[in-house]
Amino acid sequence: MSLKKVSVYLFCVFAVMMGYVCAGTAAEIDVLVCPEGCGILLSDLYIGKEIKNMDPGITLNPVATPGYLYNLLEMGRNQSRWENSVFAINDDTLSFGPKGGKHPFTLFITEPVNAKFKLLYGFYWGVTGHYFITLDPNLKKFSDLKGKKLGLGLTTQSDWGMNPTLDLEYGYGITAENTKFSYLGPAKLAAPFLNGELDAIVAALGTDPSFSYWLPAEIFIALKKSGKKLYYIGQDPGTDSNLNEKLNTAYIPVDIPAGTLPGQTEIVHTIADRDFKACHESFPEDLAYRIVMIAAKIGPKMKLTVGLWQTWSPEMMVAGLSEENAHPGAVRAYKELGWWDLRKNFKPAILP
Repeated sequence: MSLKKVSVYLFCVFAVMMGYVCAGTAAEIDVLVCPEGCGILLSDLYIGKEIKNMDPGITLNPVATPGYLYNLLEMGRNQSRWENSVFAINDDTLSFGPKGGKHPFTLFITEPVNAKFKLLYGFYWGVTGHYFITLDPNLKKFSDLKGKKLGLGLTTQSDWGMNPTLDLEYGYGITAENTKFSYLGPAKLAAPFLNGELDAIVAALGTDPSFSYWLPAEIFIALKKSGKKLYYIGQDPGTDSNLNEKLNTAYIPVDIPAGTLPGQTEIVHTIADRDFKACHESFPEDLAYRIVMIAAKIGPKMKLTVGLWQTWSPEMMVAGLSEENAHPGAVRAYKELGWWDLRKNFKPAILP
């Protein structure tokens, strides 16, 4: 046996002893994420570095994109990505894919996406776009926003842009025909809001399946510095069921505890959707298995060192997965980890 073969053999034995996945076939995988500066991109850059020590056969290349809606369209159009790319997405956006090009998605999903995708793992529950911030104490409910000037995210963003648009129309009859929508994007919302050019804006907020950890968006730094009193507008009770019935989504009702956000004195009732890493159904099973095993092994360390992953837990990874919507390689990994039955405590994501 050559010295090179002996070295490779000893490395693999050592890797198994350390509890890592011994690399199979080498692969370079693009990970379509979100715009520059977003928390998911930063966490994936960290994972990309760590993975080199855990499975040298895999190279993860996080790719900054305009947002989840771009990811969906790109993965639907570009078959060359199906076997070598993973992408960040939320469950409702995946369910909307085949309805692209039709109302109310014409502004966000410009054409039908009929490609079949599978879930790998969950990493974030978001109430982003499902609540509003205002400086006006007279704006107390979503219905009060009719006729006002609203600041939203980009039309390529499912959470900041599409979420509030759908919530307003299907929950409260508020549309661009009776209300001013400005799709400015997260980086450009704070200034016009604080200057009085906008009556209310959306913002990001993340949590975990136990609602124990809350991750406010960076925009709150500027809002808090202003010293102005902030008021929060939540959803009416029952809105989750109403939207789920009309849009065939799996929104989850959630209460943001008082004190979670700057100046928040009362509970804010809203809804959450769930963010996943997903892939095309043709993505190699071995690679899906290895990616999930790496995320599972690195999770505890990421939870302590990377902001967005403060919400990590085995439950977070499997919440929303099912035999039908998860990639077979992911399912195999979770069964080996002994985590697969944890999924039964959560509503499964609805995929087309």
